[in-house]
Amino acid sequence: METWSTYQQKELANRLLLRVKSLAAAIAGKYGRRPVIMEVCGTHTVALSRTGLRSLLAGCIDLRSGPGCPVCVTAPEEIDYMLFLARQPGVIIATFGDMVRVPGSMGSLEKAKIEGYQIQVCYSPREAVTLARSNPDREIIFLGIGFETTAPAVGLAVKEAAVLRLKNFTIYSAHKLVPPALASLAGDPELKLDGLLLPGHVSAIVGRWAFTFLAKEYNLPAAIAGFEALDILGALLELLVQIQEGEAQVINAYPRVVSEKGNPKAQEILREVFSLAPSNWRGLGLIPLSGLKLNNAYQAFDATRRWPLAIRPSPPPEGCRCGSVLKGLSLPTQCPLFGRHCTPLRPVGPCMVSSEGSCAAYYRYSRKAG
Repeated sequence: METWSTYQQKELANRLLLRVKSLAAAIAGKYGRRPVIMEVCGTHTVALSRTGLRSLLAGCIDLRSGPGCPVCVTAPEEIDYMLFLARQPGVIIATFGDMVRVPGSMGSLEKAKIEGYQIQVCYSPREAVTLARSNPDREIIFLGIGFETTAPAVGLAVKEAAVLRLKNFTIYSAHKLVPPALASLAGDPELKLDGLLLPGHVSAIVGRWAFTFLAKEYNLPAAIAGFEALDILGALLELLVQIQEGEAQVINAYPRVVSEKGNPKAQEILREVFSLAPSNWRGLGLIPLSGLKLNNAYQAFDATRRWPLAIRPSPPPEGCRCGSVLKGLSLPTQCPLFGRHCTPLRPVGPCMVSSEGSCAAYYRYSRKAG
């Protein structure tokens, strides 16, 4: 409670806010434009909108949402493959809830469930292992979605399935790694980013050192942030100081959770169970070594080996700008479908579906922004 109250100090938040706005104004005067800062994490996108910081800073900082929603960056062909798996005889799909309503070119898992196919929402990958033990006559396929934060738990589930010698449990690994995606964004001249607000959850796993390449190779300032208003304002202040002084460092502004080297046990599980693989990101395209596939020792649990299918990439829905939003090139409110043809009840793209999606956050908290 003491820690919690520390990050709920309104007076301190107001002082920080004034300092951030003043420094941002000075930078705008120096460069003739507002500093462009991308919040990578979907939880930061929600926090910025929920706390009102996005609207309070709109006049002095150009805040752009990045590819930090794992459901949103899942490529259309990956969703189509999930639908293919769901429609196989004797299969039960186990998945996190956010994935159920994401549309693919052939519908969604929600639609497949309405059609009579078996879709089971799980809160942890281990529930899928329990489901496989309870249903020995059914094939249980867990959809591995997420970044470095969720992949270790999926790896543990695979290890448990191996110990139990389950023959009816597989996973489809659509996991993605954040640092390679940030390298792709940092090297993109179209974006012209001045700084990055780095994800606290992912950083807790990989550590600060995993992002030091941003400063060394791309001369791009970055700061790891927590999710309270004070966390975000403190990290933004760190970024603005660097931008003003022309420096580039990766600052850990979330030391109560994030360490220099991260979580070694989680990293060990990732190395044991998975290997690096290329992955296609919605909005960013194919990025080398940005995905995870099962190691040779665990190939028996790979759904793609048991149900092989080559699915061609499908174009996004007409008018949908999810890809551009995920890359930071567009605000959700700049999409012609936003709030009209695309709403949380009738989503056209994944950014309006997930609780971490940029469009869903803008729709709920700042519909008039932009």
